Amino acid sequence: MLLLKSSSSVRGFDLLLMTLLLLLSNYNPLLGQTPPSTSSAPLVAYVGTFSSPLKDVLPTQVDLPPGNGRGIHFFHVDRATGALKPLGVFEMGTSPSCLAINGLGTRLYSANETDRVGEKNTGTISSFQIDAADGSLKPMNTVPSGGAGPTYVSIHPSGRFLFVANYFGGSVAVIPILKDGSLGSASDVKNDEGSIGPTRAKNAPSGSFAISGHDRTHAHMIEAESSGKYVLHADLGLDQIFLWSFDENAGKLHPHQPPMISLPPGDGPRHFDFHPNGRAIYSIQEEGSTVVRFDFDPVQGTLSPQQTISTLPAGFAGSNFCSEILVSNDGRFLYAGNRLHDSIAIFSIGLQGELSYLGEEWTRGNYPRSFQIEPTGRFLYCCNQRADHVTIFRIDPKNGSLRFTEQYVPVGNPSMITFLDLAGKTPSNP
Repeated sequence: MLLLKSSSSVRGFDLLLMTLLLLLSNYNPLLGQTPPSTSSAPLVAYVGTFSSPLKDVLPTQVDLPPGNGRGIHFFHVDRATGALKPLGVFEMGTSPSCLAINGLGTRLYSANETDRVGEKNTGTISSFQIDAADGSLKPMNTVPSGGAGPTYVSIHPSGRFLFVANYFGGSVAVIPILKDGSLGSASDVKNDEGSIGPTRAKNAPSGSFAISGHDRTHAHMIEAESSGKYVLHADLGLDQIFLWSFDENAGKLHPHQPPMISLPPGDGPRHFDFHPNGRAIYSIQEEGSTVVRFDFDPVQGTLSPQQTISTLPAGFAGSNFCSEILVSNDGRFLYAGNRLHDSIAIFSIGLQGELSYLGEEWTRGNYPRSFQIEPTGRFLYCCNQRADHVTIFRIDPKNGSLRFTEQYVPVGNPSMITFLDLAGKTPSNP
């Protein structure tokens, strides 16, 4: 029970009333977490999968799965235990590997990680209407993604545009979101250009053979900062994070000054995440197995590197491919995924955004491609790509540690998971 310090100026009735109000509120000041909702509306989880193999597999793509998924799987989440109850699958044979939900919680968008549509060397993006009662999906439309192998989608803060990173095509695209939530034709496509980095990562562990993307340009992630003025995207093959100014009227990306920032040669920036304060950005390097902390100037739209730290325990040797990076809901902890080491590294975040390595948790599965925290901040869900399951961990609010709940959820080749709380229409996007 939450206890309040008594004083002579607070009568017993007032103390009891204050305690009850705190217990019934939506925020627990001791834990920094939102208690389970008492609403009958469900909390829904959507899992994107690899549901078909690519036709043209690059020699460097050692992580491509056989396509055991069936499309977009969706579940109801038990708010108390974190358990996932399967509700159905929207079947797709085009590998909807990344998902994003709009701010109203009414539309879901999928990046379909294919490399061909008919004879065209491109992937696609699909839009869905979300049923407000149970979270089921109704297809709206599908459009070209502006390049092959779209691997990441995110929504501009205005809700009017979808950004796409095309991994195999080495391009990023801006897709207008129409008034009904369906998708229009791309308003802008940018092809990454520059010198490909070396196949040996500067910061790779001793004995590493982790070579995945230094054969060509590979756009891996694109996302706007909170104001929507600036957009960042990472290219793994070029070892660079690009910075763009976004013209919301035209739906166009314009090179910012400077137009990019370079990471160490061969390290391969994959994903990044923003701190809730908007002034720190953390980038994870797939082949270098590092996290780089940047200070971000939201006025100038510039990045300045401040710290580089390994995602692996001291003494590790051999190959490892980093995957996901995620700042906790309260901004106190950071989680980083290791594939082959099959762990989630845990860091504390200091007052200036600095990282301190706390340890790691075994994912209970092979090749953790991504993970996500559900809206209350109590549970973390890990998509173990090669193990064909999702594992569920309870988060310790005091130290950020993860405790396995002994729950495995079978899903073929899970790629990512995202959440929608239908009680408050709160999406939890990557």
